[in-house]
Amino acid sequence: MQERSKQGVLVGILFLILPLFVSADIVGERKSFFVDSSYDELKRDTLEATLRVANSKAYFYIEDAWWNGLSLSDQYATEQVVIALAQEFEQNIYPSLTQVFGFEWKPGIDNNDAITVLLHLMRQDAGGYTDYGNEYSKLQNPKSNEREMVYVNLRQLHAPLMKNFLAHEFTHLITFNQKDKIRNVSEEVWLNEVRAEYAPTLMGYDANYENSNLKQRIKNFLDKPSNSLTEWESKTYDYGAANLFAQYLVDQYGKEVLVDSLKSSKVGIASVNEALTKGAFQEDFSQVFTNWVITLFLNDCAYGARYCYHNPHLVNFRVIPQTNFFPSIGENILVLNNVTQDWVGNWYKIVGGKDTLKVEFRGDPGGVFRVPYIIEDAQRKFSVQFLFLNGENNGELFIPKFNSDVRSVIVLPISQKKIQELDEKHPAYPFSLSISTTKRSPEAEQELITQLLLQIDVLKKRIAELQAELARTLGNQGGIPCMQLTKNLFFGMRGDSEVSCLQEFLKLKEPELYPEGLVSGNFFALTQAAVVRFQEKYQSEVLAPLGLAQGTGYVGSLTRKKLNELF
Repeated sequence: MQERSKQGVLVGILFLILPLFVSADIVGERKSFFVDSSYDELKRDTLEATLRVANSKAYFYIEDAWWNGLSLSDQYATEQVVIALAQEFEQNIYPSLTQVFGFEWKPGIDNNDAITVLLHLMRQDAGGYTDYGNEYSKLQNPKSNEREMVYVNLRQLHAPLMKNFLAHEFTHLITFNQKDKIRNVSEEVWLNEVRAEYAPTLMGYDANYENSNLKQRIKNFLDKPSNSLTEWESKTYDYGAANLFAQYLVDQYGKEVLVDSLKSSKVGIASVNEALTKGAFQEDFSQVFTNWVITLFLNDCAYGARYCYHNPHLVNFRVIPQTNFFPSIGENILVLNNVTQDWVGNWYKIVGGKDTLKVEFRGDPGGVFRVPYIIEDAQRKFSVQFLFLNGENNGELFIPKFNSDVRSVIVLPISQKKIQELDEKHPAYPFSLSISTTKRSPEAEQELITQLLLQIDVLKKRIAELQAELARTLGNQGGIPCMQLTKNLFFGMRGDSEVSCLQEFLKLKEPELYPEGLVSGNFFALTQAAVVRFQEKYQSEVLAPLGLAQGTGYVGSLTRKKLNELF
């Protein structure tokens, strides 16, 4: 099944003409309606329908061609089903959804508090749709029905999901009022659908899981799990992704994130970030999405509070990763080449191999990648880590004792560059994973240990010198508690003294770049954003030599050089 929200097209006229007076529709009244031929079973643009059931909240019209083909007994049975649906809308759907999300436009374009529900025959996979073009006058949109209205598939009238479709489509009407009418912005389709997909869950319709929209959406999602959440093509797997993301978002952050983003003058990712900030959450959309992709494989609160669903119907749901076997005999190399779009989950599991497994990631330099990976040990316990990437989106990791202490590694490359105008076509970014093994001889191992011990002695001496220098700095200057950065800093570092140094510098010397001023030693989203601003402030020295126009948030050699100069 399939639903959609379609924006009305404004044609050259910038004013809206409202009827001065419109009388209430009368049961038995016949009207002609414009319909979407891409949904209609017979590809019609218009059809005749008669008002069969009405109450204070909605008029239910049924297309005449279908109705007239029924026997009297079938007409009566159909009418009883519609009466029950109308009561459900009036008594449950309307008050519940408006209490949470706010109201639709009322009295609206037709100067009538009741919405119109048109039931007509649609293609088999459709549940319903909403056309925002009906919210404008015929002078602006000649095919406007000039009503607050939704369309529902007559084929689904006796199906258990019928009330789910109605709740879904009515949520789109609320969104139009809250965004287009009140705030003069148009919501991005993907987020519009995320809210509408959560409406049946909000109504409690998922309680009977076997006949639920949630069960159907899980199936839709698993048809194509590596599908962009934000590029909307009105495919069933698009709705699956929207639903499962909505479930995760509400489980972890509450339905207020959906509500606050709806009541925001921003749209899409920006509105979600604003809602997360309003809710005093530390994560932004990028981190939420990354954690969701991890959850889709891991789904266990024991490994992290953000790595699980709470919905009882989803606690055992997991994506099966693409499994790749690496031979343990001989010298081998396995290369996996693929492309991805922004906001897509990818899961690659590697088993087999021996000794130390080397995994090299190479991503398109034009993308913005995050690459979490999950280690599965011999006891089938998991740990989540993040691959460090350089400015060219390249990185590598080494996993010792593979196929003995370590059973497998799951790599999850995610591209997260495009954050605005997501209704447009998303670009594709190629990436590759190269897997090989390496083994040192006992002599080489001992030599390595000796070298490391020598380096440790040098570092201990240097630490003592730095501690003394730190004490002098704090005692004499009362200023920034360090003088130099000696290593690269990047997202995911925790409890690091040089990260604290960086944060203290930005707090005291560049407060406009780091207004939060948090000094924790943890390199997370706020610090990353401050580094991006710093890099873009000193673009000619930090970014231009690398051919970059935007900050990366990675403190590499050029960024460290500039910071050390300013220290």
